[in-house]
This record gives sequence, structure tokens and C-alpha cells, in this order.
Amino acid sequence: MVNKVAMLTAGGFAPCLSAAIGGLIERYTQVAPEVEIIAYRHGYEGLLKGDSMTVTPTVRANAARLHAFGGSPIGSSRVKLTNASDLVDRGLVDQGIDPLQAAADRLTDDGVDVLHTIGGDDTNTTAADLAAFLASNGHALTVVGLPKTIDNDIIPVGQSLGAWTAAEQASRFAQNVIGEHNSGSRMLLVHEVMGRQCGWLTAATARAYREWLDSREWLPEIGLSREAWDVHGLYIPEAVFDLEGEVRRLKGTMDRIGSVNLFISEGAGLQTILAELERSGEEVPRDPFGHVKMDKINPGAWFGSKFAERLDAQKVMVQKSGYFSRSAAANERDLALIKSMTDLAVECALRGEPGLIGHDEERDDELRAIEFNRIKGGKPFDISAPWFTALLDDIRQPSAQLAAAH
Repeated sequence: MVNKVAMLTAGGFAPCLSAAIGGLIERYTQVAPEVEIIAYRHGYEGLLKGDSMTVTPTVRANAARLHAFGGSPIGSSRVKLTNASDLVDRGLVDQGIDPLQAAADRLTDDGVDVLHTIGGDDTNTTAADLAAFLASNGHALTVVGLPKTIDNDIIPVGQSLGAWTAAEQASRFAQNVIGEHNSGSRMLLVHEVMGRQCGWLTAATARAYREWLDSREWLPEIGLSREAWDVHGLYIPEAVFDLEGEVRRLKGTMDRIGSVNLFISEGAGLQTILAELERSGEEVPRDPFGHVKMDKINPGAWFGSKFAERLDAQKVMVQKSGYFSRSAAANERDLALIKSMTDLAVECALRGEPGLIGHDEERDDELRAIEFNRIKGGKPFDISAPWFTALLDDIRQPSAQLAAAH
């Protein structure tokens, strides 16, 4: 019997959090209106602090409004319940207190029967740790997660919520930024896209951007050339590239049209960058999960510096679309995916079936509650996908670009 449900959003934003919250509230109101709903503020931080808000009748009646917004109305944070020392340092638990025990006790004290976690692999592996702890300590609670990450890299989830929208928004960002290509002579533009280990978002962004190019009409006689607006280099963590070979290719582009546009994943070339930092004796900044803090490493600037000198660039511009794209409202394609997943999440919660809702790639892409012990992060992008190989071939062939410009 489910009497009370709690939800939280955790980790970095994605264009699905607000809509997923709205979807859960709408579905419970439709099929189980008697169930009480609360939301913990700022994710696991709010859970540890006992900071929650009640979903009122007014919120239930107007939950659809949440679909039109990005971000998370209930807030988020990065908290790992198994990293006790970090939580002590942040004042979230006292020395000697097991954070998992503290979280379990809070859920018990609050009378929560179901916890919905909306987040990426870190959020849901943390949920798995909590679920395992609860089970081994006799706490009767069901954890049902929803997969959120613009990187689209959760194993074995086929498509993460918000990733399609993030690619669309990063393309919109590029549509304005790349207009700067002739703001100076011999311009190098670097568009850095989020993606620490997985290049899916960068590849999907480049595809969406070039689809936009296909929809435009060009006038090269006055300098409005598709080739000047195109993607000239695409770099992701999974694909090894020859720096000097790329320099020779791009030098021809720079000499011919006076500008070069690069799309890079923030994780592309990361190992090389880290090796340079370590050789120089600099500390590599990391978050509580042990991930490199990409905003401190600044891969876009590194790529800019490496290519600028070799291409004889007169001006370098590095622009990052991450925060622009990840805080957007979900598009129609993601809204449909969100609804299918939130509906199933409520169904599973009411019957006491735990897991992470998603299309299970190891079970014929069935939409189901995937067992938490099978959830992992870091799924690599499949660079053999036909759409990607065709995209890469087109980008690397100046003759194809020239033909498309006329």
C-alpha cells in the first residue's frame, strides 16, 4: 500500500527535470489521488537535511505548467551518500554518522513509501546504494528512478531524458555563435559541447546544426557561404584523431575561406590535457564523485591554443553551449518520452517494483524498470553508427562542402 511518495532531482540540470516532476505529479493525481506527495529540496542534500515541500492541491491542479520550463523547481545538488568525509565537510552529516543510515532514517521518519530519483548515473547508482541499504536493514521503501543526462551515456538505457532537447538547443546556440566567423580575418571558432566521456551530444549537436544549414538559402556572391558556416572539425572522446593531419586539412580551409569552426566534446583530448597538467605539477580538480571538474580544465581553450598557432589564426573565440542547452525546457520529442517514462514509473511504484525506468538495450529496448545493479555510467557513443560516419566523412571532405555551397 502506497500512502506517501517523495521525489528529488540530483546532479547537473537537463531539459527534462521540470517536466518529469510535472509528469509524476499529473500521473499520481490521475490514478492515485489519495497518495501524498513531497519533494526534497536540492536532491539528496534536502533528504539529509530533512528539507522538503508538500505538493499541494494547487500544484496538482496546475502541474502541467512545469512542462514549459527548464531547470528544476525543487532544486538539485551533487551529493554522494557513500562519500561520508565530503558530507561531513559540507555539514550535511555529523562525524561518525553513516549517510546512508541518515537518509534511510529520514525517509522512515517522513513516512515515505516510494522515492523517485530523477538524475544521471551518479544519482541512480546512489539510489541503488540507498535501495540496497534499505533492503538489508529492513526499511520497506521502493526506489524508482528516471534517467536524466544530456550525455546520453547510462548503461543500459537506450535514450536518456533531455538529451534530444540538449542537442537541439546546442545547435541553436551554434547558429548565433558561428555568425561570428567573419568578425575578423582568419577566425578560429571553437564550440565546446558538454560530454565528459561520451561524444553523443557533440555528434547529435553537429547533426542538428547541419540540418539547420540544409534549411537555409545561401548567397556566396556576397560572402554568405555555407562552407564558411559549416562544421569543419568534430572531436569526441571515442574517436582518436591525428592532430597534425587535422592541422594540414584545416589549414587549407582557413586559407581558402578565412575561418574555421570546430565542434568539440569537453572530454575530447582530456587524457592529453591531464597528462600536461600532471607533468607541470598542477593539481587536477575533482568533484565528490571523483570526476574531473571540466570547467576548471577548460578543454575548449586548450583546443583553441593548439590549433590557433598552427592555423595562423588571427583571432580565437571559444564558446560553451552547456549551460544554455542543459537548462532549456524539453522539446516535443522529449516531452513524449518523459510522459511514457513517468507513467510507467508511477505504475511500477504502485506495485512495488524498483528500478530505473528506461528502454533496456539488453532486453530488446523494452521500456521497463531496469535493475539498479545493472546501471552504470560512461556508456561510449557508437562511432560506427551510419549517421555519424556519414556526418564525419562529409565534414572532412572540403569538396563536398564546396559543392553544397553553390
